[in-house]
Amino acid sequence: MLEIKLHGRGGQGVVVASQILARAFFLMGMYPQCYSLFGGERRGAPVTSFLRVDEKKILLKCEIKRPDQIIFMAPDLIDERDIDIMLKPKGLILINTSLTADQFSRLRTYQLSLVDASSIAEQVGLGRTINTAVLGAYCRANSSIPITCLESAIKEAVPTKVEINLEAARRAYEVTQVFPVRE
Repeated sequence: MLEIKLHGRGGQGVVVASQILARAFFLMGMYPQCYSLFGGERRGAPVTSFLRVDEKKILLKCEIKRPDQIIFMAPDLIDERDIDIMLKPKGLILINTSLTADQFSRLRTYQLSLVDASSIAEQVGLGRTINTAVLGAYCRANSSIPITCLESAIKEAVPTKVEINLEAARRAYEVTQVFPVRE
């Protein structure tokens, strides 16, 4: 079973991102389960979304405490000291940031991927909503999901600005930096 945790802020599309990603896995013949936790529903408030995926039906119904992969849609939510406690060894970390890998050297014992999804979303006209750009980056970081499955999921899940969201995902897929685990 693959367990993924998404961290972001209200307005970035964290909840919808987990739903789109779940749909992409479903289109691949997998069984997804996603749910979200958030406090006050307001822009900028921390939001966490969880996604489990397996080849068989998932009966487990609890919070994901130690995921295989973490996606940070808001880099200010990263506490590098907590990652060792939170993430499974050699897990995947995807960060929306304009910073370089050198600035995350402590995290290089994990599969680190970086993308400036905020810039991409702004360029294509999505503003603060960065979810499809982050998901394009995720497809690059987790090479087991074809970008075509994500594109199909976006087409099914996004009610407006479909072409712009597809463009954001494609651009992020192309420019995402993937760094292997440093032993």
